[in-house]
Amino acid sequence: MTAPLTAREAERRLYLLTVTRWFPVGLVVGILILVQTGRGLSITQAATLGSITGLTIFLLELPTSGFADAVGRRPVYVAAGVLNVVAGFGLAVAQTFLAFAVVAVLTGAFRALDSGPLEAWFVDTVHAERPGADVDQQLARTGSLLGGSIAVGALLSGALVWGDPAARLGHPGHALDTAVWVFAVLNVVHLVASAVLVREPRAAAGSRRERFAVALHEARRTPAVVGSGVRLLRVKRVLLALVAVELFWSVGMVVFEALMPLRLEELLGSAKEAGVVLGPVAAAGWGIFAAGSWLAGLASARVGVAGAAMLARALNALGAVVMGLAAGPVALVVAYLFTYSMHGMNGAPHSALLHREAEAGNRATVLSMNSMVAFLAFAVAAPLVGALADTAGLQTAMVVGGAWSLLGVLLYLPARRHERARAAEPAPV
Repeated sequence: MTAPLTAREAERRLYLLTVTRWFPVGLVVGILILVQTGRGLSITQAATLGSITGLTIFLLELPTSGFADAVGRRPVYVAAGVLNVVAGFGLAVAQTFLAFAVVAVLTGAFRALDSGPLEAWFVDTVHAERPGADVDQQLARTGSLLGGSIAVGALLSGALVWGDPAARLGHPGHALDTAVWVFAVLNVVHLVASAVLVREPRAAAGSRRERFAVALHEARRTPAVVGSGVRLLRVKRVLLALVAVELFWSVGMVVFEALMPLRLEELLGSAKEAGVVLGPVAAAGWGIFAAGSWLAGLASARVGVAGAAMLARALNALGAVVMGLAAGPVALVVAYLFTYSMHGMNGAPHSALLHREAEAGNRATVLSMNSMVAFLAFAVAAPLVGALADTAGLQTAMVVGGAWSLLGVLLYLPARRHERARAAEPAPV
């Protein structure tokens, strides 16, 4: 029988698995839509694939949330890794919309299963040695490793597209395909690392069976959870407005995440040149995102939390409009980096406003509702914006999407009035 892991051993494994999980993502995060359109898909079809992934996550996120507790963190995490490997190689060989759609479903299922088991395993392992110990510092380092891994992966992606090693070896093809194949292979590395490094005590069969039954019961309660969230939105108008912001923010996200690579390809003249540029641009984007999160704290101190959220939302939307108007690649990249910084700036104030409207008994429901509305809004918006791009052009779609996103600023007004009313109340004696 092997000895249980120490907290320090678990910490090192958490860091390593974070790198193996997110480094491959950097290889494809900026070029995915270029890969899809380069293999014959229309912009509408490529955007619809993002909707399919989002809807799969939406449908499975709540039903799968209890399975890691039921059957163990390791089996669920390894199962997620298997789906990730299949999806990765599926992406490497997909040539039709149907094949890409299958990959999109597998990716959504992977992300639904992947979101939580590793962190839960780490916290459980630490608490087995040091009950109740805080893990905020370790999780903060994990977040830094996540962003850094994606950034380095994006840089490697740009280098692979630029070097095009397959063509140099006498196998000419689409320059972006090499990065996709490396992504798929590295997903296998992550799967092996997951199977080897994640170790937890075996639960008694009866205990596990009982917990599995509880997990199935919780999965069946998904409609009830959604229903309770809807009822909560009906009685809390400020919360309803905050959640409705996602209906506008998600459209802006389609512009600066999905359409930006295609517009860069249009300006540069080829997917290969766009792929080379997107590597360092995506890497810089993650650093800019972090800078925007830091700016959120400064803005909240000066203009209030609601004011900071409104400012970031407005500037993010205007940045998306400018991206559509940009006439050259340099202007597009600069506008993209500015837009992404405001994307980072909006996250913390928006979350803080949600927490103000939540209570201990409904906090998880509030956060789930906000996330679910975001997934649904993106799923609906992506093919619509893609269709507009196919018919009216990328620039028109980007300007319209950015302008629509700007309307979301108005939905922060109830939270701002509420914030001012709270500030005007006399302090308790």
